[in-house]
Amino acid sequence: MKDKKLYIKNHLLLFTLLISPFFLNAQSTLNCQLCHSDKHSLWITSRHANTQNDVAEELAGEWVGLPADSVILGSEAENCVACHGPIAVSLNGGMTEVEVMYHFFSTTDGVFTDSTHTLNEETWPHVTCTTCHDVPSDHPSSMPTLSIFNSTTVQYDSVTKASVLCGQCHGTLRFADTDHRVMDAWRLSKHGHGGQADVASELAEEWDGSAPDSVINGSEAEDCIACHAPTTVLLNGGISETDALDRFFSTSDGVFSEATAPTDTTHWPDVSCITCHNPHQPGTVSYFNSKTASYETMDSPQQLCGQCHGNLRFADTDHLSYNIEAGTGGIGVDDQVTMNGVKCVNCHMHVGDTDDTNAAMFGGHSWSVFISEEDGSVSASCTSCHSSMDAAAAKSQVEAWQSEFAKQDSVAQIKVANADAAMAGSTDPVKLQYLNEAHHNLDFAESDESGGVHNHKYAMALLNDAISKADIITGIQAEPTGISKHFALQQNYPNPFNSTTIIKFSIQKPGRYTLKLYNIQGQIVRTLMSDNLSAQTYRVQISTAELASGVYYYELKGQGFRQVKKFTFMK
Repeated sequence: MKDKKLYIKNHLLLFTLLISPFFLNAQSTLNCQLCHSDKHSLWITSRHANTQNDVAEELAGEWVGLPADSVILGSEAENCVACHGPIAVSLNGGMTEVEVMYHFFSTTDGVFTDSTHTLNEETWPHVTCTTCHDVPSDHPSSMPTLSIFNSTTVQYDSVTKASVLCGQCHGTLRFADTDHRVMDAWRLSKHGHGGQADVASELAEEWDGSAPDSVINGSEAEDCIACHAPTTVLLNGGISETDALDRFFSTSDGVFSEATAPTDTTHWPDVSCITCHNPHQPGTVSYFNSKTASYETMDSPQQLCGQCHGNLRFADTDHLSYNIEAGTGGIGVDDQVTMNGVKCVNCHMHVGDTDDTNAAMFGGHSWSVFISEEDGSVSASCTSCHSSMDAAAAKSQVEAWQSEFAKQDSVAQIKVANADAAMAGSTDPVKLQYLNEAHHNLDFAESDESGGVHNHKYAMALLNDAISKADIITGIQAEPTGISKHFALQQNYPNPFNSTTIIKFSIQKPGRYTLKLYNIQGQIVRTLMSDNLSAQTYRVQISTAELASGVYYYELKGQGFRQVKKFTFMK
């Protein structure tokens, strides 16, 4: 019943605002809902349509004993009207912001108290259509412009893009000392800057000689617009992704070249607020699809991140952080999640619980795990779960993971490259399968783009698997001794060793065999071989330079046979 009353009240309010003779003379008197009922239906359920209670609660909590002019004009003023209901100054023949406060919120003896509550709810405008849209009097002949209604000057301030509009109240663009600094955080992130230059660089390097339509719709298309700035398609009343690419990046004779560079940087939106938030229902996580020019409601923030940082929208993308975090997708590698229950936003959109810190004021929109505070300290999202760890320790752990990943990645790249060379011209189906799997797992690990931090154990397992399969391709050889008549696993030679060693074994019964390496705790370190073998003797040369010094066990197993031996590796 309460929601129904709010729905009816807001419908009446919207109609009243738009036909009021006291409203700005230059404005249309049309009822927005008549043509934009879909957007109005979203708005009516959003926080933008229910802002008066928020103001009343803050007045009763933070401004007890103070008059309205202190709230609006005092030394520590918070101009509630400017963001929560700016059109209110146009009501009742025109009011000042101070008068608005007295008209819509109760006082006792001219000051706010802990019992301050809302008044005249039926005419409070909330953040209505005409807060963000300057609708000309001859609309629809003339179209609305994106503008913020300034309750102090009682006029519209035009803006160039939606993010600048949002930043008036959700950032410091209008009020420098506000504690709502989401836009400031966004501008620090890669979502808020650098995206156009990144796209230009890729177009110049990878798409030299190609037309914009080939990039968007070709056989090897990379829809740059879809993730780097999807809302560009809203410009000029609506344009295609191809038109957007052509507009924002230079071409020569209609094709991209080595000289391709950004153009019209003024209107390039980056990954703006309205990429992830439907402006008419901003509290609902949504993804703006530039192909359909419409919003798709997401089931979770994780699903939203996975549109561009995973393969949820583009199956063949090489940006796969979402998939690595999910711990699945490798070939021949067990699924696993390093931090169960932890999702993208837990680490990248952590909101601090200490007022007036950047960690709190940024609202998670820097997407950084580490946030620099004004006092020179650093906040880390890691500490919200790991209470025994401070930001410095968290950073040290992240750097350790990245270092370990980088070393193993280098080994994997070299070994897979050696396997490529060894397989040149080969038609061996088993080894070709291993080679494909090694490439897949190596590419998958590197596509995470966190340097091995997201789901670290899984990322390392992918690299180790690629190394093992490359070793199988380059290291296993059949000895020219004819058919073997017995099972045997020989001691490796040399032993101890410090770089490479050779393991020989004989197979009596054809079939699939595995040769695995374990540490002294019995944990599997690597699969040295997993293959279908004929009955003969084999030698496997392995390199363990990436291992720590110590004692290891190797196990040959298959067709009912199992034997274990140990060796010592010394760096």
